[in-house]
Amino acid sequence: MKRFLDIVVSALMIIILSPLLLLIYIMIETTSRGPALFKQVRMGKDNKEFNIYKFRTMKINTPNIATNDFHDADKYITKVGNLLRKTSLDELPQLFNIFEGTMSFVGPRPIIIEEQEVIKMRTLCGVHKIKPGLTGWAQVNGRDSISNEEKVKLDYEYMQNMCFHMDAKIIFLTAFKVFKQSDIRDVNVIDNETNAVDTKNSIKESVTREDQRFFL
Repeated sequence: MKRFLDIVVSALMIIILSPLLLLIYIMIETTSRGPALFKQVRMGKDNKEFNIYKFRTMKINTPNIATNDFHDADKYITKVGNLLRKTSLDELPQLFNIFEGTMSFVGPRPIIIEEQEVIKMRTLCGVHKIKPGLTGWAQVNGRDSISNEEKVKLDYEYMQNMCFHMDAKIIFLTAFKVFKQSDIRDVNVIDNETNAVDTKNSIKESVTREDQRFFL
């Protein structure tokens, strides 16, 4: 049932939002050098890699370094990048990911393959068995303001309670938070179209310290 809804709703949204998708595409193409679409390898269901699609919000000469290594972030954001990030419109191309089956509307957010320790945490508690989503329980309960350990806990909670009602609740809360622009990282902090990686010791401590009701 979930897959059926993903196909139908994503197809309808692609059709309905096609003028907006085209407008954003043109805006990016005409205001910055490089392709309008950004493609990146992410970790999907069962730890299988796939290409995720986003509208590009950063200049093509952005160095591939960790978030905390940036000291002059402003110069790497495109003219329309700030707006796209604040409104989450840069995520709209993921409708095609949903339609093709590599993503769902609701699920754990797909992470980059370099985040091996986070992948291990997800694998340990079984979160890797569910399809990644455009939004998720962690995104409406802190998003950029919580740690990776907390996100995995919330993703596990979603997996244990996954149902149509919960998906509907998450989608509603997502729309509300996007409208309020809450829990969104300051656009002056660049993530180089990726997420920052937590330290190895921090993740290991979370896995070994977590009380039994999280994993059992």
